[in-house]
Amino acid sequence: MAIDLTKIDKTKFSNAAYSKRVEKPWGYELHWVPEGHPYMGKILHINAGKRLSLQIHDAKQESWFLMSGQAKIIWENAQGEMIETLLEPGKGYSTSVGQKHRLEGITDCDIIEVSTPEIGTTLRLEDDYSRPNETEEMRSLPNRGWNG
Repeated sequence: MAIDLTKIDKTKFSNAAYSKRVEKPWGYELHWVPEGHPYMGKILHINAGKRLSLQIHDAKQESWFLMSGQAKIIWENAQGEMIETLLEPGKGYSTSVGQKHRLEGITDCDIIEVSTPEIGTTLRLEDDYSRPNETEEMRSLPNRGWNG
């Protein structure tokens, strides 16, 4: 199917740069894709020895690429067993909707994460910081004191 270039709404074009830092108890995220796009891009900075919650997404899919440092994924395999995988430089890793997973920094590390938008619920099965499940409504709050 060809695109009719005369019908493109150029008023939606933007040449503005974007970056948003989101503090987390395990480090921080740098978002480089503005909200409202059909995808998300961020850098996860995980401090040494810290880990994200053991979680399941009911709508979101994620892929990761190690930029620096050392990290691992603790995640569910096709048999329902939890396994550990060291992230290798130059390789990508992806999780599916409903797959249990958690990232852990072995050293301070930076990981590129691309995903579907921040949609649905993040079910936290275990969390070192006692945070609740994260819903779309909670993400829309201006000051998320629980550090998403």
